Amino acid sequence: MTEKECVTDTGTADSISSAYSSPARSLGDPGITPLSPTHSAKDPEHHVPAQQCFAVVVAIDFGTTSSGYAYSFTKEPECIHIMRRWEGGDPGVSNQKTPTTILLTPDGKFHSFGYAARDFYHDLDPSESKHWLYLEKFKMKLHTTSNLSIETELQAANGKKVKAIDVFAYALQFFKEQALKELSDQAGSQFDNADVRWVITVPAIWKQPAKQFMRQAAYKSGLVNPENPEQLIIALEPEAASIYCRKLRLHQMIDLSNKMAVNGISPAETVASGMTQGDRYVVVDCGGGTVDLTVHQIRLPEGHLKELYKASGGPYGSVGVDYEFEKLLCKIFGDDFIDQFKIKRPAAWVDLMIAFESRKRAAAPDRTNPLNINLPFSFIDYYKKFRGHSVEHALRKSNVDFVKWSSQGMLRMNPDAMNALFKPTVDQIIHHLSDLFQKPEVSDIKFLFLVGGFSESPLLQHAVQNMLGERCRIIIPHDVGLTILKGAVLFGLDPAVIKVRRSPLTYGVGVLNRYLDGKHPPEKLLVKDGTRWCTDVFDKFISADQSVALGETVKRSYTPAKPSQMVIVINIYCSEQDDVGFITDSGVKKCGTLRLDLSGTECFPPPARREIQTLMQFGDTELKAMAVDVATSKSVKASIDFLN
Repeated sequence: MTEKECVTDTGTADSISSAYSSPARSLGDPGITPLSPTHSAKDPEHHVPAQQCFAVVVAIDFGTTSSGYAYSFTKEPECIHIMRRWEGGDPGVSNQKTPTTILLTPDGKFHSFGYAARDFYHDLDPSESKHWLYLEKFKMKLHTTSNLSIETELQAANGKKVKAIDVFAYALQFFKEQALKELSDQAGSQFDNADVRWVITVPAIWKQPAKQFMRQAAYKSGLVNPENPEQLIIALEPEAASIYCRKLRLHQMIDLSNKMAVNGISPAETVASGMTQGDRYVVVDCGGGTVDLTVHQIRLPEGHLKELYKASGGPYGSVGVDYEFEKLLCKIFGDDFIDQFKIKRPAAWVDLMIAFESRKRAAAPDRTNPLNINLPFSFIDYYKKFRGHSVEHALRKSNVDFVKWSSQGMLRMNPDAMNALFKPTVDQIIHHLSDLFQKPEVSDIKFLFLVGGFSESPLLQHAVQNMLGERCRIIIPHDVGLTILKGAVLFGLDPAVIKVRRSPLTYGVGVLNRYLDGKHPPEKLLVKDGTRWCTDVFDKFISADQSVALGETVKRSYTPAKPSQMVIVINIYCSEQDDVGFITDSGVKKCGTLRLDLSGTECFPPPARREIQTLMQFGDTELKAMAVDVATSKSVKASIDFLN
């Protein structure tokens, strides 16, 4: 067989005939080498699977602090139903959604979710509650765990460990049952899950393993079947918010900028009516765990969206304020006491944080009167036993400014003390926004939409307004906490609305290229059967921040080492940099595997050389792969795994 020349991102390389077994050490010797890398916007030879028809779209907003679902029947796409009101609730806190809290029995079985979980746990006797598994704010674990896998564990309030995949699956199963029950009640008969397209929202800054984890949890929960992956869409939270915001009418939002109406549009018109072709806007999704920013440009008249800069953000959500409060308590009462109290009186700790949450929402830049936080009786009692003196004594001794003890059994916080708890988190958001607005892609921004539950904070609104008030119009939807939920439903109805995205990372594989003196380092030289090869060359699929159109594919051809080989496994590498030469470069790490299952594609007599043509899609919210055996035209089962 003659070897043909092919151009890769790393230079001119000869592909290798199937007679060679690939000697690239870093690949774990899978016996593969690329044949002909190409890049195409659409591939005519591959048939896109026919779109399934669903009667309803149900979106689940699985938040760090609160969660909920919404739905729309495909025949009435403009009518979005928010889930039925939940039982329970907290004073001073709206309960359109439910807390992301889950309670498992002592033997690890699902008991309850949301307010029901919290109330039941609260009412348990302390001697009994220490055996139950109560978890809250656990979503952030998927963002903060660097080596996330199916085996990753979460820690319950009593310190015991439980598998994360089980907790997420229980939560999704709960939402599935609630939503199907509500749909069945509406329809007057049992609603079939096969008629539902499910959408789950995740932060845009989440990496591929976390997105895949949510999908695996959905399979485990019975939400969808792995054989029908198209029934579930993973939606990116700020994208969902963006889709909703461009449909906002003037009476559905608050304009912090106090500027004149956009181009003089009337209250009946939408924001998009005030936009002209090519207008740019930023969506800042401030949630419980993360703050996510996306930059979009609108294409009229269809209202399609193009991402201008890769999603950015970080763990700057409202739980940061809770951590600051916890640090303040540790400063006053001691780390040792707080650690013990959380383990010995977990339900009372939950009560204390609920009391803080309602006061947190009352914090405002112009507030002058103090904020009182109720200390549970068991806190006061346990502290006395633990230290041998009173809570009041601890406060006097601590010299913490602006926090006093009130005779009603409350912590009395001066507004400056509360503002100080917000400052580190708000400063991080402002710093990130400031960096983003320096980018050339983020020039000429017309609107900035503040969405997500944390956006309701007057302190955050005030800080953003001070920083950007002169540069663009700052808009907050009235139903700011439900924006993502409603947008996720719209996305499920029309997943093709976002036409162009930016790749968050550079992706590629390790290959062998012909060794070139003077170009390739001597330590990469490998001689096999008299031919000189350069090992560990990074064959780039896509660069960080590269624009990718929806449906755009990267094509590579691979050949098995032996015609009888049934599985090809190829390691995928990623980097935040785009100028990557070798898979051993600094900042490059193995992030997943591409698996090609060749069983069922055999033909007789076997060809002298098999070519497996692989197409990878980077323009969607998840990476996808398809493959075909060129000799037989049979489809090859292709999957990308970022978890194992």
